[in-house]
Amino acid sequence: VTSVTKKTLRIELFAKELGFDGFGVTRKVPIESIEKYKKWLNLNFEGEMSYMRRNLEKRSNLDAILPGVKSVVCLRTNYLTTDKDMDFIHDREYGDISLYALNEDYHDVLIQRHKKLEEKIKEEFVGCRTKLYIDTGPILEKPLAQAAGLGWIGKHTNLITEGVGSYYFLSEILVDVALETSEPSIDKCGTCRSCIDICPTQAIVAPYVLDSRKCISYLTIELKGVIPIEFRKSMGNHIYGCDDCQIVCPWNSFAVKTDEESFRALGDTPQLIELIRMGDEDFKKRFKKSPIRRTKRRGLLRNVSVALGNSGDLSAVGPLTNALSDHEPLIRAHVVWALGELLCEKALPILRENLKDEKDEIVINEIKQVQDTLID
Repeated sequence: VTSVTKKTLRIELFAKELGFDGFGVTRKVPIESIEKYKKWLNLNFEGEMSYMRRNLEKRSNLDAILPGVKSVVCLRTNYLTTDKDMDFIHDREYGDISLYALNEDYHDVLIQRHKKLEEKIKEEFVGCRTKLYIDTGPILEKPLAQAAGLGWIGKHTNLITEGVGSYYFLSEILVDVALETSEPSIDKCGTCRSCIDICPTQAIVAPYVLDSRKCISYLTIELKGVIPIEFRKSMGNHIYGCDDCQIVCPWNSFAVKTDEESFRALGDTPQLIELIRMGDEDFKKRFKKSPIRRTKRRGLLRNVSVALGNSGDLSAVGPLTNALSDHEPLIRAHVVWALGELLCEKALPILRENLKDEKDEIVINEIKQVQDTLID
């Protein structure tokens, strides 16, 4: 057993003590994954996520991030704290939030743990340099994780680990010394296509290929503007992310729950009507520690409006009518659609009365679409 093997093993054991659930090491980004990523971009499947086109050199050549890099330590942190099934997705009273976002922002939770592991690496390999990423940098973390033996990229494009499932965060530490490498993971999806068949918006356009522009996670989190009308009904009660493709994955029947206290849900699952009434200060207070703050209030209430439009709940008409006077045009626009869905032609006098002085183009456009749909 070499000294490098011993040092790598000590680092791995320390990582487990810190609370990491998976540890693996690889050398570089697999060439085939770089080519696949470029083809994906050529199809414009990244939508408005312009950052995915930046730093292509860094994504393919880790030396551009850390000169002299020889190892990538890939880490897995399970976040599952509660079971979830498809029944909840059909509960129209509540908003469905992706499991990872029910708790404190994982970036904040994991940073100290990673810094301690960095210190351990520098203790074992004196004088080495490191660079840390927690889902924040321009690297292809899923291909790296597969090469490091943490799991394989499934047909839904999430990483899956045998005996564990896919409910976990990935992170990496680049190191300019050679650690002992791990055996890469082998794809075990077989002929299964459960994730492809369940996707409400048919965003998995082929096995292992996701068109982000159709994905509910993209539509509710990454997209900053108007949600395309053709996807709204398919969104159901999803208001922040979507776990459908993971819930039906057979490998997640083995999903391992975490003991990490910080990943416990911050509060009760929100009622949609309660959320549509939420003001700016309420939003900041409720979601200040949550990943949901990313969407800002206007993004979340845009999503909530769509969910209420899909709910069939006529008790939402009053709160939605009040929201027609919201100061955010993006919210008003989606409230218009929601009222049209709930009330059909009865929505028209409400819209005329409350929006007779409307000046914003996106709201006016929604009113026209509702009128055209109902009058036809």
